[in-house]
Amino acid sequence: MRLLCLLFFSLFLQTGFSQEVLSIDDAVSQALKYNYDIEIARTDSSAYAIDNEYAYAGFLPTMDGSFTRLWNTNNQRQLLADGTKRGGNGIRSKNFALNVSLNWTLFDGLRMFATKEKLAEFVRLGEYTVKEQVVNSVAAVINNYYNIVRQKQQLKAIEEQISINDERVQLANKKFSVGLGAKPELLQAKVDYNAQKAAQYTQQTLIAQLREQLNQLIGFPTAKYYEVSDSIPINTALQYGNIRSDLEKFNPTLQIARKNIDISKLTVRETWANLFPTAAFTTAYNFTRVDNTQVLNPFSLLVNQNRGFNYGVVINVPIFSGFETRRQIRQAKLDVHLQEINLSNQFSLLDVTVNNAFKNYELYKKLLNLEEDNILLAKENVNIALQRFKLGASTYIELHEAQISLGEAYDRLIAARYNTKVAETELLRLQGKIVK
Repeated sequence: MRLLCLLFFSLFLQTGFSQEVLSIDDAVSQALKYNYDIEIARTDSSAYAIDNEYAYAGFLPTMDGSFTRLWNTNNQRQLLADGTKRGGNGIRSKNFALNVSLNWTLFDGLRMFATKEKLAEFVRLGEYTVKEQVVNSVAAVINNYYNIVRQKQQLKAIEEQISINDERVQLANKKFSVGLGAKPELLQAKVDYNAQKAAQYTQQTLIAQLREQLNQLIGFPTAKYYEVSDSIPINTALQYGNIRSDLEKFNPTLQIARKNIDISKLTVRETWANLFPTAAFTTAYNFTRVDNTQVLNPFSLLVNQNRGFNYGVVINVPIFSGFETRRQIRQAKLDVHLQEINLSNQFSLLDVTVNNAFKNYELYKKLLNLEEDNILLAKENVNIALQRFKLGASTYIELHEAQISLGEAYDRLIAARYNTKVAETELLRLQGKIVK
């Protein structure tokens, strides 16, 4: 019964205190929902969508109404030509005015059509801007996530060195206690052990800091604890030709540059419309009434009321504007040329970036294969040196050098794994397919 209770309690502790494991897919999914930079980009894109939703308003008439009600109290003095004087104090009057007008632009040089197309292009520009932010944010999440994995692997390598140093301390202590070893050997073993323990503490702190950075990227609360995977999967099948061909189709930076060209061309069309006449239909209903409680002139009106309806067409013909419109057209065309240069420049920069990123990718794959073979040699060398040290066939210096070689081999291997993953992520980011 006691054994069963202990077993049950052990299983309860393992279940209750097991840490949550956050996969890379979960981290990316969380970032797509709660990353602040992505949310800002989506909000900006929504503003474009709202403007486009009301784009049809440019084709509709506008109607305005006004209502005025005034009360006046005046003191009046009049001197007539025959010398007669008239006057009064506290003369009151009431004014009432009502106006409803409608204006409908019938032709504006096709500006309204260009503006509507421009608003639609801004929506697409917003979508590409969101995509660019998503691609960059996801790449940052992937790099940060696997940097934590990298540092975990580095921590395991340090702990392996600690176990070797611990065994060295025990062996050196036994030799020294029986008079077969020197004290400097024991002291050096303890120094090496303490150095690795210090490295362990530093590594644990670094992992905690990287976890906080990842929390910020994916929108987790501060100090949320979780475990990440233990391995770094690498796609070794990326092809330069596929990435290079997809660059023009899917890279968001190039898509934004192309869309800016389209928007600039529509701006030219809008500016050209200033050279054409405009025609508008206008109509209005007016009602006014003035009530005077007292008049000094017997021929003045006590009540004056007007009401009526009018309509017509207003045509505005631009004759001369000091060449202002011509200047605006040339500036708009110059902006189109500038955007075309920007597209060529962005493509050139991305072409070089992809080329260099793929060379890094190929280099790190070669280094990874080399270091995976080298780590086996380094481990075997440490095992042999440790066994020889146990048998007294070698000195602690030989074992220490073997440990140093093993530590360096681990550093190179872990770095090669992470750098290969970073190069892979960068290629997918440039390709625009890091997120399906």
